[in-house]
Amino acid sequence: MDHQVFLPYASANGVPQESKLATYMNRQNTSTPVVTNNLSQTFSNISIEPPVSTKKVTPQSPEFVPAPRVIASSTSASPNFFNSFAGLAGTAAGPGFSRLVDSPHSATVSPHVTPQPSPPPLVINNCSPIPHSAIEKPIGTVAVAYQENVGGTTYFYPTSSENSHNANDTLNSISTNSSLGSAYQVYPGTPGHVSTIKLRGTNSSFFVSEDTRLDILGRNALTLAQSDPEHFPDLPQDVDNYHELCPLEPIPNNPLHKAHLGYQASMYKATNIKTGVRYCLRRIHGFRLQNTKCMTYVDQWKKLVHSNIVQLKEVFTTKAFGDNSMVFVYDFHPGSETLLSKHFSPDQLNGYTDPFATDPTAPRPYSHQKTNILRHQQSNKLPESLIWNYIIQLTSALRIIHSAGLACRSLDPTKIIITSGNRLRLSCLGVMDVIMNDTSASANPTAMIQHYQQEDLTALGKLVLALACKSTMAVQRENISTAIDVVTRSYTSDLRNLIMYLLALQTRRSVTDLMPMIGARFYTQLDNVQSRTDVLENEVSKEMENGRLFRLMVKLGTINERPEFNMDGTWSETGDRYMLKLFRDYVFHQVTEDGRPWLDMSHVVQCLNKLDTGVPEKVCLMSRDEQSILVVSYAELKHCLVQSFDEILSASMSTDNVT
Repeated sequence: MDHQVFLPYASANGVPQESKLATYMNRQNTSTPVVTNNLSQTFSNISIEPPVSTKKVTPQSPEFVPAPRVIASSTSASPNFFNSFAGLAGTAAGPGFSRLVDSPHSATVSPHVTPQPSPPPLVINNCSPIPHSAIEKPIGTVAVAYQENVGGTTYFYPTSSENSHNANDTLNSISTNSSLGSAYQVYPGTPGHVSTIKLRGTNSSFFVSEDTRLDILGRNALTLAQSDPEHFPDLPQDVDNYHELCPLEPIPNNPLHKAHLGYQASMYKATNIKTGVRYCLRRIHGFRLQNTKCMTYVDQWKKLVHSNIVQLKEVFTTKAFGDNSMVFVYDFHPGSETLLSKHFSPDQLNGYTDPFATDPTAPRPYSHQKTNILRHQQSNKLPESLIWNYIIQLTSALRIIHSAGLACRSLDPTKIIITSGNRLRLSCLGVMDVIMNDTSASANPTAMIQHYQQEDLTALGKLVLALACKSTMAVQRENISTAIDVVTRSYTSDLRNLIMYLLALQTRRSVTDLMPMIGARFYTQLDNVQSRTDVLENEVSKEMENGRLFRLMVKLGTINERPEFNMDGTWSETGDRYMLKLFRDYVFHQVTEDGRPWLDMSHVVQCLNKLDTGVPEKVCLMSRDEQSILVVSYAELKHCLVQSFDEILSASMSTDNVT
């Protein structure tokens, strides 16, 4: 401060003339008039939080040097993308990975040396980067200003006009610009409405849940499975337009094993030769088609698409297996199991086998059968909510089938498959219409279809009764009354009334009449389905970012270390490509102080996200001989990446270079 002898005191505007603030204001009067009558106006345009304790705060240098990182609660100049990874770094430093290490951004830190860890941020911010105007002045940082105490009064004023924006201006800028659409996106974390859903295996914050991943991997493995030629030497190489046959169940060798009204049946997974899509082939052994009128029903089944139906694709005859076989082609659902194998004892394969009898063919008294039913039902009773879940799905499938003028005719536990999430699907549809096609002139197709639809409802009642009793013996004629008593004691009257309605043969029934009996349970099922949809959409949103970073890695890999481009062998080592090469070393090839490779997934993901976003944050790049240092921003690196990849892309589409 200049001496008071040379500057006489004058307080016309309330500011001491010996203050540097007066000198600053006098300098600004030549270009922009400054109103200083109200000192509170001056204070309202500057930020004083937190208070500056030093007499002079050094202004940020306008030179092209990297700025120090400022870690604040959700206000970093470039957010810390994926600061911690439970699956990679864990909560403690492990071998080869550090828990949280900031990327080196200071010019005093070599890019080949492990950066010193910074204090953990108050809030881990995984949101998308904010626009430029908000990034340049993050919230919570102190405006660069001078402070001076004169006569007990502290005066604050900025160093330049560009730093005179207050905190309110920054907040307004963020609220205004954050509503604009951006060209980039980062996974923002689990939404609040999904985090409240407590599901097993959804603990991962940034990666797909373990249960979902294992389920998908298991289905993919089953889809790609191949048969062993040594175990199945009789399998044909191809059947019509399908090849790579793989049995989905043991091929029956016993001619007494009849799956469809006296015909043996087997099931295979096969690949369409033209499309490469996997399908399920249902083969009926030794069947010769006598009349093609049944193909009318096949065409109707092929048009039927429903979430609880395995769609029929086509039907054809073949001699590839050494006989006259009829093949039904359906959609393939890997990892599915039948309702019989999931909920019923494996020793009840024929539906009516006594699991406690040493000789299944020996007759048993009524009391013995009743005891077996009670024992099965009490040992592992199904929850009533699960039974209603099955009822809703089965009636939904029957409703669409009956509305199309068709009948299921195969509603039993061996023809119903279950996939993940207790999803039911009716399979083997259309087989009975082909095998049991009545070609007599006296047959009335309409009347027969109505009769078969009534049989579908009766079969549904028996199926629900078997599920409630957890035993297929309950559907025997002599055991139905006992099974109804078991249902009355164990479940609500609504379930009993539905079973009684379906088993009543005197009245004409309709699947639409079951909706009032289901009642409000339909809304519970709908809520469960929508909740599962929310969870799966959140899992997809996590993995979507992996594809974005993969495309970025493809671009970098296409440019870096390219041996030649347009007859130029030094193309990848010059110009913009040289900076991308140094950036590649900065991201992937850093080492510790003792020369060991430094691996940190959070550092890699963070740098790639910043590059993909093009944030203005600066990074220090050093050449491999440590003789040159480049200080560039991520925005400039992104420009180099886009420009270099566009050159390669243009050359790849040009026909002039093709010889």
